[in-house]
Amino acid sequence: MYQGNQTTISEFFLLGLIVGSEQQQLLFLLFLCMYLITMVGNVLIILAISSDPHLHSPMYFFLANLSFTDICFTTTTVPKMLVDIQSQRPTISFAGCYTQMYFFMLLVDLDNFLLAVMAYDRYIAICQPLHYATLLSPKRCAFLVLTPWIISNFVSVLHLSMLSHLTFCDNREILHFFCDLEPVLRLACSDTYINDLLILVVGGAAISIPFTFILVSYALIGCIVCGVPSAKGKWKTFSTCGSHLTAVSLFYGSIIGVYFLPPSSYSAERDKVAAIMYTIVTPMMNPFIYSLRNKDMKGALRRLLSRQRFSWRW
Repeated sequence: MYQGNQTTISEFFLLGLIVGSEQQQLLFLLFLCMYLITMVGNVLIILAISSDPHLHSPMYFFLANLSFTDICFTTTTVPKMLVDIQSQRPTISFAGCYTQMYFFMLLVDLDNFLLAVMAYDRYIAICQPLHYATLLSPKRCAFLVLTPWIISNFVSVLHLSMLSHLTFCDNREILHFFCDLEPVLRLACSDTYINDLLILVVGGAAISIPFTFILVSYALIGCIVCGVPSAKGKWKTFSTCGSHLTAVSLFYGSIIGVYFLPPSSYSAERDKVAAIMYTIVTPMMNPFIYSLRNKDMKGALRRLLSRQRFSWRW
């Protein structure tokens, strides 16, 4: 990147996970196992949904898209992090840093919007079941998935285009294990007021609007559930939302811990722990969350694995 009178910076140092040699292999094996579990779990979810006709419904269509997003989301950061831990030379080129930031912002916003779309699906299924097929037709479902891609791409490009106008000093040490927007902005020599304002307004809207939509959806669902006469009926109606609520709690709990606390309370260590939660732990947990309590999904996974075992024997 051109720096005006500043020295041209060709690479950054990612110092978020610098550990001693005795911890190096332990961390490497831990994150490698978590990454492999994430990949296998989410691929199985996608294969089970695509191969089982019983799961060809809007709810599982959105879940398959969430699993695909989680695969890409984790792959944006974890493989590079594993290489850095193993090599103990955690550098990333300027172009690589920009590319990682683009995909990271794109996919975290996409995850956010898909969780809102899935809340809408649960709202329609519980509050307007007779109109479910009409309101969530194949064309409407495609629109609900395509629109978040467009919005998320716009937000990512907007942040990076404004970042390209900044100049950077000699400090190239990013106190994180990947290139996130906030830690990179802290290295800039020029005024970052516009960038900070964009994070507050655009980034805040990209997170808070879907989150508010989720809260409103579940408030309406709660009103319907309260009207169900029996306790068993209430539990049965609301239990279909349990998996989604768990995923929402994991995702937004860690997001709020990074982006929605005041700057005065900023802590690099807290930032890294929260980032590990939503970049590694949440994508790893989603396949378990959506399959362990779902009889249809468990049945589809059993049938998929049975077919695979049968084909391997042949």
